[in-house]
Amino acid sequence: MSLLGGIRPPIAVLSALLLALAALTAFQLGHVGRGAVAPAVLTSQQYFAEDGAIALRASLDESITDISRTAALFSAGEPVSPDSVLDKLGSVYQKWRGTAVVEIASGRLQAQRGENLALTALDLGTLNTPAGLAPRLVRLENGEVRLLTLGLLSWEGRPQQLLIASSSLKVPGVSLGKDRAIAVLDASGQVLGSRGTGSSEREEQQLASFAKSAAQKAKQHPLQSKDPGSGGFAGVSGSLLGDATAGHRSVAGYAKLAGPAPGVGTDATALGLTVVSFVSASEGGLAVTDSFFWIAAAGALLVLGALAVALLVITVQRPLLQLFLESRRIGRGDLHRPVTVPKYAETARIGVALDRLRRQLLGEPGAPADHPRRGRRSRIGTRALVAACAVLLLAWSAPLLLTLNRAGTSAKVPQTIVDDQRERTDTLADRVRRALNEGHADLTSVASVLSAKTGPAEMTAVLERTRSEHARYESLYVLKADGTVMARAGGKPHHAGARKTAREPVTVSDSGNEPLITEYADAPALGGAVVVGELRIDFINALLKRPGMGEVRVVDSKHRVIGSSTGYRAFTGLPDPRLDELVTSANQKSGKGPGPRSSVLRRGATSIAAAAPMTGGGAAQPLEWTVVTLQDAKGLEIPAYTTQNRTVLTGLLGLTCAVACLGWLHIIVVRPLRTLAGRAEALVDGDRRTVLYPTHHDEIGAVTRSLEVIRQQLQEQRKRDAGAADRTPGRAAPAGRN
Repeated sequence: MSLLGGIRPPIAVLSALLLALAALTAFQLGHVGRGAVAPAVLTSQQYFAEDGAIALRASLDESITDISRTAALFSAGEPVSPDSVLDKLGSVYQKWRGTAVVEIASGRLQAQRGENLALTALDLGTLNTPAGLAPRLVRLENGEVRLLTLGLLSWEGRPQQLLIASSSLKVPGVSLGKDRAIAVLDASGQVLGSRGTGSSEREEQQLASFAKSAAQKAKQHPLQSKDPGSGGFAGVSGSLLGDATAGHRSVAGYAKLAGPAPGVGTDATALGLTVVSFVSASEGGLAVTDSFFWIAAAGALLVLGALAVALLVITVQRPLLQLFLESRRIGRGDLHRPVTVPKYAETARIGVALDRLRRQLLGEPGAPADHPRRGRRSRIGTRALVAACAVLLLAWSAPLLLTLNRAGTSAKVPQTIVDDQRERTDTLADRVRRALNEGHADLTSVASVLSAKTGPAEMTAVLERTRSEHARYESLYVLKADGTVMARAGGKPHHAGARKTAREPVTVSDSGNEPLITEYADAPALGGAVVVGELRIDFINALLKRPGMGEVRVVDSKHRVIGSSTGYRAFTGLPDPRLDELVTSANQKSGKGPGPRSSVLRRGATSIAAAAPMTGGGAAQPLEWTVVTLQDAKGLEIPAYTTQNRTVLTGLLGLTCAVACLGWLHIIVVRPLRTLAGRAEALVDGDRRTVLYPTHHDEIGAVTRSLEVIRQQLQEQRKRDAGAADRTPGRAAPAGRN
C-alpha cells in the first residue's frame, strides 16, 4: 500500500487534527483578557511614543535647517552687524532660548540674546572638520540639557563668525492629557528633559526604570525590532509594562528618533535620542467569556468528531477492508465459501458482484440472474456517508463562524484607548499647525533678506535654495504689488497677475482639482512685494498618515474636507453627521472652550472618533481647521474583538480540517470506489473485454487487481467450455465443410 493512499490515512489524519484542535480550543484560544492590560493599550502607548519621536525629530531638524539656511541667506547678501542678525532671527523665529554670534578667529562674543549660552563647551578649532558644525548636547551647571545648533556667517573681507542657537530638549506639541508623562533620553538612558512627571518618588522611580529598559532596547537594529512587513515607524519602538498600584498599572511606549524613511538619517537622529511616554491604565475586567465556553466547545468537537470518525470507520473503512480480503480470496480460487457482502454503499454493490462472479466461476446455472437483491442500505452511496460526516463537523464550525461571541456594538473599549485617540488627534492638529507656521516663518526669513539691490537672478537662487531645503513647497515666487512675478522657483504660480490686497498670511482656495494652500510674507524692502509659497497638498496629507488612528481628515470651519490620510474629494462634507457634531463640540468657545473631544460611536459598528481644533496661535490660526479621526474598533486588540476573531479562527480551523480530510477521502476513496462498482457490475453482466487497471496502490487498487484476475479466469473458463462443446459427439459440422 502507498504511504498516503488508501482508506486509513485520511481518517487517521482527521482524527489527529480534531484532537489537536480540541486541545488548542480548550487550553490556548480561550486565554483572552487574562493579561494586566489589553494589548491594544500597549500598542497605543507605542504609537504615542512614536508620535513624540516624530515631532521631536521634525522640530530639531527644522531648527537646524533654519539656522544653517538663515546663516547662508545673510552670507549671500551685504554684510550686517551681529546684532542685526540676531534681531532679525528673533523677529522671525521665537523658538530658541538663546542666540549668540561669536567671532571664530578670536573667540570673542559679538552679540547675544536670551539666556547665556555654554560657549566654553565649544571647540572653535574643530569647526573645519566634517562634523564641525553638527549640533551638540551640552549639560548646564543646574543639570538641564541644551542643544546647540551652529551656522556659519561668512562675508568676503571680514572674519568668519559663528551663529549659535540654544534650545531645550522637550517634545514639542504633544498633548499629554491626564496622568501621562513624556521624557527624552540619551543613548545611555539618562533623562535629558521631561514633561508631565510629578514630584512623587514612585513616578521618578518608574521613569528611571522605563528609561533604563528603553535605552537598552533602543540599541538593537530597527530591522530586528519589528516583525517582517510591519512597516510603520522607521526606527526602534515598542511598549513596556510597569508596576501596579491600587488596580492601575503603568504602561509605557518608547521610540528612538529615526529618519523619514528606513536607512535615512538626519542631524537630529545622529544625536541618538529616545522618547519615552507612560500612563497609568486600569487593570482587570478584560475577559469577555470564561473558560467554560472554550472547554464546552472542545468537548462538543470531541463528541461530533468521534461520531464522524466512527461513521467513516464503520460504514466505509471496515467494509472496504473486508471487501479487499474477500476479493483476494476469490482471486486465489477459494470459491466454496460465499462472499460476505457489506451492507452499505458501493462496497455492497461490489460485494454482490463479487459473489455472483464466484458462482459463475463455479459454473452454477442461472448465476448471472440469480443473485440477492440489494437492500435499501446498499442504495446509500459513499458520498452520502461522507456528506453526513461533513454535516456533523459543519454543525460545530458554523456557529463559531457566524453567531457565537459576536462583539456587536456593545463591545467594551478601554478608556485609555479613547483618551489616547483624543490626545494623539490633538498632537496631530498641533503638528499640522506647526508645519504651516514654520512654512510662513521660512517665507518671512526669505523676505527679510531681499532688498531693492537684489536682482531677479539672486532672488531665484534664494527661492531655489529654500525650496530644495523644504519639501513642503510646490511653487515659490516673489509677487509685486501690481501682480507681476519678479522671480520664481518650482511650478507655475496660481496667483500671478493678482494685485495685492489685504489678505491673511495663509489662505485656502479651490484650484479646480485639489485645495490650494498659499502662504504670504511681506517683503518691506521691495516696495509692497510679497514672497508667496504654494504648499503641496500631499505634504499636508503625509502629515496625517499615522498608524493606529484610522481615517484622518482635516476640515475647515464649514466642516469641508481639505486633506485626508486616505482618498477623498476636496471640499466635501464629513461622511457621518456624528462627526459634524463632534467637530462642533471641539470648537465651542463657551464652557471649557475649544479643545480636543473624543467619543465612542456605536451605531452600525463600534468606532472611536476624535476631533481637535488647531489652537496655539501663529499664521495658521485664522484657518480655523480641525483634525478629525475615526478608528474602527474592530481593528484593535481589545478583548471583545480578540475573542470574536479567535472564535472565527477556531471555526475556520474546524472547517479547514473537515474540507481537507474529507476532500482527500473523496478523491482517494469515494470516486475510485464508485468507478470500481460500475466496472464490477459490468463484468458480472458479461463484459469480458474491458481490462481493469488499478488507479492507486491501495485497498481499492488491490480489489481491482483481484477482479482483473477473476476476469481472466472467466475468459479461460469460457475457452474451456467452448473447446469441450467442439469435442461433443454428434455435433453437426460447420457450414461450408465437406
